[in-house]
Amino acid sequence: MAARNVNPLKVALLDHISKLIDCLVNIEDETGEFLMTLVDGRIIDTKGWNDWTHGIGLYGLLKFHEITGDENTLKIAMSWFRERLSVGTTKNVNTMSPLLTAAYLHEAKHENYFVHLDSWAEWAMYDMPRTEEGGLQHITYLVDNHQQLWDDTLVMTVLPLTKIGLVLGRNEYIEEAKRQFLVHIKYLQDQQTGLWFHGWTFDGRHHFAKARWGRGNCWATVAIPDFIEMLKLPAADGVRMFLVSSLIAQIDALVSLQDSSTGLWHTILDDRTSYLEASATAGFAYGILKALRLRLIPREERYTNMARKAIQGVLDNISEKGELKQVSFGTPVFDDLESYTKIPLTSMPYGQSLALLACTEYLRTFL
Repeated sequence: MAARNVNPLKVALLDHISKLIDCLVNIEDETGEFLMTLVDGRIIDTKGWNDWTHGIGLYGLLKFHEITGDENTLKIAMSWFRERLSVGTTKNVNTMSPLLTAAYLHEAKHENYFVHLDSWAEWAMYDMPRTEEGGLQHITYLVDNHQQLWDDTLVMTVLPLTKIGLVLGRNEYIEEAKRQFLVHIKYLQDQQTGLWFHGWTFDGRHHFAKARWGRGNCWATVAIPDFIEMLKLPAADGVRMFLVSSLIAQIDALVSLQDSSTGLWHTILDDRTSYLEASATAGFAYGILKALRLRLIPREERYTNMARKAIQGVLDNISEKGELKQVSFGTPVFDDLESYTKIPLTSMPYGQSLALLACTEYLRTFL
């Protein structure tokens, strides 16, 4: 009798998630095409699971463990920290991303990461380069990106700083995180469309190519609901109201830009000649689904339909081996729009990770 009560959609979704996780931790750069050589001689495997820039994958594993109790995903995450923390890395926007999951694991007393949380958060709070108006400068392995703000900083650095502030009881981190959200929205969200530009520089004060880039936008869609939930901001809180209005403006703009036949969005959101891109779609799906669950946006048909089509678009692009297809490689801020359309499509851990987050949120929200 029990078997008759099993939801086949849930079974299929769990199978997709299992395959996504397997592919996430086993992606290989078979040709060496995507290796990154640093000035100090280190070679960074941008695809490999052991790189420090793939904190979103750890976060996806954590979220899946939280809602299912799956112990294997927890073991994978714990093993990653055991191996990587013993080696260490240079600090930048992206390498701070694993500290978000570390803060959650520390809080749950799975392991004591106090020293690491303290060290990384103090660096981000006091030593990380700042732009004018105190924005977090988007420094990476290769370049300092002088005076530049990028969309993904909010997820990669600001969310970890927020959670560490909560876990260690340091309110100054939390207030700084609020300020970073406000500064980034001020300079990156397009007032005309509600979408986000990929980057802003105070050196010349411009948005480069004015690219409303898909994956850059999705980082904002991910970050805002997570930040509001993390801080438990009440409905009457002024910062929350500002963030929600920003999120709604973006989501409303996304409605008409979603490809009707596939559920995906284009890599340049408002350029239908640019290729369809799945990692951005997964990020949008996660953020919209979470915004619906948290009632940051009303449960209206246009939003729920958009979320369902996005999830279906993600599922349709997961191969039998669990690889999310239609994922663009790492993308710097370009001075021309054409360069965005030439970024190669290839399997990447952040594609797997965003798909994992989206499918896990779908599992929680609708099934």
